[in-house]
Amino acid sequence: MSTLSQVWKEIKKHKSFLIAAHHNPDADAACSALAMAIVLKKMGKKTTVVNEDVLPHWLTFLPGAKSFHKKSQIKQPAFDAVIILDCGDLERIGGIAKWINGQSIINIDHHITNDSPGLVNLVSPQASSTCEILFDLFKEAKVKLNKDLAVLLYSGIMTDTGSFRYDNTSAKTHEIAALLMKFGLSASDLHKRLYVGIPLVDIKGFVDVIHSAELLFKNKVYCVLLPKKVMDAFSKKFDLKEKIFGFLRMVEGIEVVVILSEMNPGQTRINFRSQNDFDVAQLASQFNGGGHRKASGARLDMGLQPSKKKILTAIRKCL
Repeated sequence: MSTLSQVWKEIKKHKSFLIAAHHNPDADAACSALAMAIVLKKMGKKTTVVNEDVLPHWLTFLPGAKSFHKKSQIKQPAFDAVIILDCGDLERIGGIAKWINGQSIINIDHHITNDSPGLVNLVSPQASSTCEILFDLFKEAKVKLNKDLAVLLYSGIMTDTGSFRYDNTSAKTHEIAALLMKFGLSASDLHKRLYVGIPLVDIKGFVDVIHSAELLFKNKVYCVLLPKKVMDAFSKKFDLKEKIFGFLRMVEGIEVVVILSEMNPGQTRINFRSQNDFDVAQLASQFNGGGHRKASGARLDMGLQPSKKKILTAIRKCL
């Protein structure tokens, strides 16, 4: 595995960069991409931040958010190196992978299932988040942090640790958070922005979705199906999946929560969250997916019902 200094050595070789993270970006993916862009621009590098999907509405307050582009809305830029962040494999950056044609790939990630697709691979599964890795990377190069970078790094760390509640939270994580707080951050304000409440217009729909959740396998598994028409009925600023996970994981005795969401009639996105010792990263890998031991995802090229049958069969075997 590559070292911090090897990453900077490779970065210094190039003048223009494509910066990408996994599709359907969460805060850690978005924040790490935006933070890397800010630092590279300070170094005089040309950068383009691009993603298969649009930046979620609740993350548009982030510093540098206007530089975050959806692939379908821009022309393919010229670049001589690619930095892929918070992404276990090239497939998860979607169609952006087709833009890569021999350019140097720098891969920075904390997922245990990362398959090291880069020329340089900085992968630290023990880190709480990709933003935690970037803190070390910036420190290695003596990058002078400012409030914008502090907001980005803190936000990525906060969300990927579940507000410092998950098992990936370490003493080092808290030490980094404390250093970032010195830039005048308001933990309360960031929490309100990153953990958006349920809008009044979405209350009934959310209750209906929770009511439709199936409790399976001796009350150990919750399964939720989200047809596209159901998801489209919710406000754009409402993070439906995270609210479902947050609610159902509080139910006593639950080992796994799985959400199957319809991308189109022949493709389904799968998201897993687990409790206790259930390893959903291993489960997701059976479907060419990946992620963390307690939070992973995958895609299946089939509809909701066939996907549900396939996923539940695999979960039953794991249980």
